[in-house]
Amino acid sequence: MPAPFTPDDITRLREALADVVAAGATPGGVIVAGTADGNRHVVNAGVVAPECGDAAPDEHTVYDLASLTKVVATWLLVGRAVDAGLLDLDAPVRDALPAMSGEAPGGESTIRQLLAHTSGLRASTRLDHYRGANAPLHELLCREPLEDAPGTHRYINRGYILLGLALAHIHARRLDELAAEMWHGLGMTSTVYGPVSRSAHVAPTEQRLPGAPRIWGAAHDDNAGLLGGIAGHAGVFSTPADLASYAERLLTSHGHRSSALGEWLHASLVPQAEIEPGLERGLSWALNSHGQVAYHHGFTGTSLYLHPEAGRYLVVCTNAVYFGTARARIAPLRALALKTVSAG
Repeated sequence: MPAPFTPDDITRLREALADVVAAGATPGGVIVAGTADGNRHVVNAGVVAPECGDAAPDEHTVYDLASLTKVVATWLLVGRAVDAGLLDLDAPVRDALPAMSGEAPGGESTIRQLLAHTSGLRASTRLDHYRGANAPLHELLCREPLEDAPGTHRYINRGYILLGLALAHIHARRLDELAAEMWHGLGMTSTVYGPVSRSAHVAPTEQRLPGAPRIWGAAHDDNAGLLGGIAGHAGVFSTPADLASYAERLLTSHGHRSSALGEWLHASLVPQAEIEPGLERGLSWALNSHGQVAYHHGFTGTSLYLHPEAGRYLVVCTNAVYFGTARARIAPLRALALKTVSAG
């Protein structure tokens, strides 16, 4: 049986969320604390955004997931492709991309290394620097020299951009189409690649320039924006309710290792590299407590935590990047979330 959250757990989470809102770290937010059997506690605080008046966020508010795209879209699509024999974790990504001419050191990075951020690829990614180039994006990314030795952990978005391009190539379909079909099968009816329409149900993010329109319904990530909002590293929008459904499906599969999804999750919780003492990287997921808890953050102020053995999860959705650098001030909420889900 899953380990349920206690009333004290929920009270502490509610108070922590209210505190970060009161401190001006985010206009508002939603937390879903749940278990694999569908038992959910939903807490919220604040407003969706001042532009939306007094509308309070709830489990159906749409948030820009930012880097949660990596685990909500790309990671699972890669797992399905591996299961179907379309990808080999230990084969170079160049095998899954259109043919490249000349030297392309990045193309030798394996699918496993790209997932685990151990490829050695250049960490800084500025797709705007490629404007006017006379080669396809995958080739431009792969031509650049490595920045670290393969096997060195460094969080790198371009690896997931390459994975997104590889997935589209091996399936001969757009990445957003592949993801939409997958989410439909998982019952995630509100999860999409943007852009999405502006409304009081969609949380705006940042105002980059004084007087300019706030980013609202379009990907906050610049590189994803340059790719039309459809990328392997960012660009997905979803709701706390859909993320909760996703977490429940993953946790349920973990108890059935014979299923493809359960097998993929189990393999992904095997440490691939150390991030720092006490924290390791699996395939996509960060692993705490010897792989007991898997989690991932999104730059905009989102997080997803899984405790597979205890059958419990936490979803945290905020639009903390609404206040720019104030995003760092949700750190206490994230720390409490990790501590709370780990206690099961």
